[in-house]
Amino acid sequence: MDRNDFSEFIEKIKPFGVQLLAVSKTKSVEEIQALYDLGQRDFGENYVQELLEKQAQLPKDIRWHFIGHLQTNKVRFLAPFIYMIQSVDSLKLLLEIDKHASKNQRIVRCLLQIFIAREESKFGLDETELDSLVLIVNQNRQEGKFSHSQISGCMGMASLTENRTQIREEFTRLRKIFEKIKMSFPADPVDTLSMGMSSDYPVAIEAGSTMIRIGTAIFGKREEG
Repeated sequence: MDRNDFSEFIEKIKPFGVQLLAVSKTKSVEEIQALYDLGQRDFGENYVQELLEKQAQLPKDIRWHFIGHLQTNKVRFLAPFIYMIQSVDSLKLLLEIDKHASKNQRIVRCLLQIFIAREESKFGLDETELDSLVLIVNQNRQEGKFSHSQISGCMGMASLTENRTQIREEFTRLRKIFEKIKMSFPADPVDTLSMGMSSDYPVAIEAGSTMIRIGTAIFGKREEG
């Protein structure tokens, strides 16, 4: 990637105060290192095995975010080092994260993944499931449980459409859910609203995003494989 292009992108988003998560899925260790050398520290990966291989070879102060669908039996591999898991879409998964974070004597930041799109293929909690999760977690915390997982906010993906009005409505809804989560977990650092990707991040920023997940716009098109 070009140093000037990356610097221009950073300058473009700087006035809005949003955090950049560089989505490094399918990108090489060398490409990630190059972005690291330009000052980027937060990187997002979708696949556990790919992340483990990269984490072993790259600087240890990188803040790794897991943003793909996470199976509960894979949590133990991430727990020793993961900074944030953005794709918590069930109580079962949150329980597993908390268990393995405890075993590693760590606290793992988590984002609740909310289903806001119209495509059924996307993962995430609906608002009824979210309300149930909030209730159960808060009840358990009164008994000293869930002490190794922090609810830091929520993440969502808008529909894959050219209809900007629809995307804006979906992001606005997610922003309202984020505010609801803030009130539901007053003791947690609920400060992250992860929404917006290369195709729709300007709309997400307008709707109140605090973190955008950008791959193509800074790395170029991916080679899927």
